[in-house]
Amino acid sequence: MGLIVQKFGGTSVGSVEKIQNAANRVIQEKQNGHNVVVVVSAMGKTTDQLVSMAETINSHPSKREMDMLLTTGEQVTISLLSMALKAKGFDAVSYTGWQAGIETEPIHGNARITDIDTTRIQDQLGCGNIVVVAGFQGASIDGEITTLGRGGSDTTAVALAAALNADKCDIYTDVTGVFTTDPRFIKGARKLAGISYDEMLELANLGAGVLHPRAVEFAKNYHVPLEVRSSLEHENGTIIEEETTLEQNLVVRGIAFEDQVTRVTVCGLPNELTTLSTIFTTLAANGINVDIIIQSSTSQEKTSISFSVKTGDLDETVKVLEQFKNNLNYEKIETEKELSKVSIVGSGMISNPGVAAEMFEVLANEGIQVKMVSTSEIKVSTVIEHEKMVRAVEVLHEAFQLSKQEAVV
Repeated sequence: MGLIVQKFGGTSVGSVEKIQNAANRVIQEKQNGHNVVVVVSAMGKTTDQLVSMAETINSHPSKREMDMLLTTGEQVTISLLSMALKAKGFDAVSYTGWQAGIETEPIHGNARITDIDTTRIQDQLGCGNIVVVAGFQGASIDGEITTLGRGGSDTTAVALAAALNADKCDIYTDVTGVFTTDPRFIKGARKLAGISYDEMLELANLGAGVLHPRAVEFAKNYHVPLEVRSSLEHENGTIIEEETTLEQNLVVRGIAFEDQVTRVTVCGLPNELTTLSTIFTTLAANGINVDIIIQSSTSQEKTSISFSVKTGDLDETVKVLEQFKNNLNYEKIETEKELSKVSIVGSGMISNPGVAAEMFEVLANEGIQVKMVSTSEIKVSTVIEHEKMVRAVEVLHEAFQLSKQEAVV
């Protein structure tokens, strides 16, 4: 007998019918002889509806009261799923995040898990019960209800799997696994049999929405095997593990992309050793997340620094820069909107020089200008015009033969 943690996202429990389907998937594992802990999200668009209602009443509600409100969404799901399991003849008990022993930082809206007391869950498993836990939530040491931010249910599931020393964590969603790129945009996108933690973490950080980066990071740190699989289709998903033995012949494993990128250029900065640290310390202190950075010296005395931000953060970025203009001592700010980021990811890049050059050549042949570049051992990111984003992904997907099925080793 093993222990399986299953997580069902909002689309997988979006109706009573889908909750019944999720119950059948849980029962299947129970009948296979496993102990089962289930983590669920709020049903469908419940969280969006709750946010909308809150904003109708108060355009700037407190984060504490928002946590009190939003955590009710998952409570609906856990109770309904437990009822469905009991109706099918299987003992089940539902727990909120704090009842399940999930302790978090004393932060509302985006708390991190600090500890999990598994005593209560272990006791129920020992009695043969299925335990259904609300994702996305916990409680601080002083008893305040908290939420874990976007993708928090993924993090709950992986954290519980680590704390319980589970044999596996299955992430059920509305897709059949992790694809080489988003199949909604690229017809040739193919489901991967396996991918490493590092590759999945890069893809998640670069815009792939299948898994939240924090959940992948948790899985990597605690060596939790993950499988992303469909809640509706009965087929193998994508295995995420330390070093995958699958898809080994692919140099590039996947392509991620995201829009709403803006380039900000701060011109005429002093060409001094402390310039970089000063400008980015200022931005970080004001909660501005910066992505790709390029510095270009225009003379011995002056330099310019370009960086990318999410378009939604542009106004705040410019406001902060203008507020601290006297300290930063720059001449002017230039911005360029309507940009997108396209990234290739693959651990095979480490031992295959020339991958970045091939990427640039492919884009150049399509007349796609690369405006900014960022690299690591296993990824190359480029910032390009938004209108050419999908075409860039198409030609790169073809160039690196990502539609081709690789033999399983």
